[in-house]
Amino acid sequence: MQLTVTRKTARADPDSARVIARFFLLEPNRTRSIIQQVLDLPDEAVAHQFSQVLREFSGRHRNITRIFEKHCGRARGSFAELGVDYASVDIRRRLLIGSYFTLEYSVESSAFFNPSMVKDIDQTALEEGQCRVILSFRAVGEGHISSIVFRRAIIDAQHNIHLHKTTHYIDEPEIYRDTLYDKSTFFHKASSIHLPREIHQQITEALPEEFEYEALKKQIRTLQEQHNDDLTLKDSLERVLWLANSHYEMHFSLDTDISDRVIFPYSEAEKKGIEDARFVRFTDDDGEVAYYATYTAYDGVAIQPELMETRDFYHFKTMPLYGYGAQNKNLALFPRKINGKYAMLSRIDGINNYIMYSDNINVWEQPIRIQEPVSPWEFVQVGNCGSPIETEHGWLLITHGVGPMRRYCLGAALLRLDDPSVEIGRLKEPLLTPSEAEREGYVPNVVYSCGSMLHNGELIIPYGMSDYASTFATIPLERLIRAILQG
Repeated sequence: MQLTVTRKTARADPDSARVIARFFLLEPNRTRSIIQQVLDLPDEAVAHQFSQVLREFSGRHRNITRIFEKHCGRARGSFAELGVDYASVDIRRRLLIGSYFTLEYSVESSAFFNPSMVKDIDQTALEEGQCRVILSFRAVGEGHISSIVFRRAIIDAQHNIHLHKTTHYIDEPEIYRDTLYDKSTFFHKASSIHLPREIHQQITEALPEEFEYEALKKQIRTLQEQHNDDLTLKDSLERVLWLANSHYEMHFSLDTDISDRVIFPYSEAEKKGIEDARFVRFTDDDGEVAYYATYTAYDGVAIQPELMETRDFYHFKTMPLYGYGAQNKNLALFPRKINGKYAMLSRIDGINNYIMYSDNINVWEQPIRIQEPVSPWEFVQVGNCGSPIETEHGWLLITHGVGPMRRYCLGAALLRLDDPSVEIGRLKEPLLTPSEAEREGYVPNVVYSCGSMLHNGELIIPYGMSDYASTFATIPLERLIRAILQG
């Protein structure tokens, strides 16, 4: 018999009015042509055109002139090709040029789904029984590009969810890449790119044990020039560079609300999307708390599992995950170490659930299969729906299963606390299936979550409805545990 969950009325829908100002890349001849045309305008025309741009767009973005100046600066090389001293061009003319190399991108125009939920750092000024939470969502815009956006909400004593209102502003972070790479660890991950042995040897011999991005880039570009006719090798070498480019840090302005922040694809490995971030509040053995998110980077051809770390949701660090177990989608980190080791769920074969242990949060080997499809509603595949939740009865794992007509449903299982490779119990029937009102969307017949949490004895499940919008369901923990143990 299927359990009854309580569906909540709170709902998060995509909002096409939430836009960011992105760099508009044009081919070199057009870039030079636009620069020259603006340079040829009389001062009065520049003033008129720039005033019109500000009138139409300054209210839609924080400090739009800073963005224009940045984007004009990215075309600095084209000024030199035209024989123009960039610094000698007056600021208003540069800003107008920058506006031509800027476009608005609606990050949520297509879909807003696959949420995860964690307890907020700030729990002040709340009434009894309330909890403040941070929600992450996968937002999809033009060109099916996925990014991570956030919302803040309060769960009240009756387990209702109250989403905070958003502003119309949305900001990207400043990006910093200042990383030293450990040669052995880096090329362990790069081995999946399958470079010819002699090429691999040439690169590694030319680099010190710890190297910077620019040193690797220099070696890659040299080899690409030497093998200019081998397009397959050139592409493989470029992927090595993409892997290094996946290490970076992000810093949001302190005057932004969390709902104003968007993590848009930055590295080449994720240029077509950052998918399904599973955030978890992780407590280390010494009591220190950090928030981690496993997510899938997609470049349009290949996927790459990545890890994001933050302690305040203003400053983030991203890095690739390495090892045989760090492949495919669906990685989810446990919220604490188990027997002194980090623990991670994965689905390396795209079908079954696995668990892995590691001394290093970035390196994952020796996955152990712990679950496989057993019920008709999950015969296609089974996977996790976020990090396991610790209870006195065991690790509560919310799963997803794919069945007939590629319908996604949610399930639940219980794993042993001291050895989560052991399954204590598992629901035979789905916990949550798409209702008639939830069947239509970007991808029909799907309910999916990237992370739930407990509040006052109730399991709160945020979930995406057919990859379009998101909502919530709840169920008392004790009722769910009894059903799992009964099988």
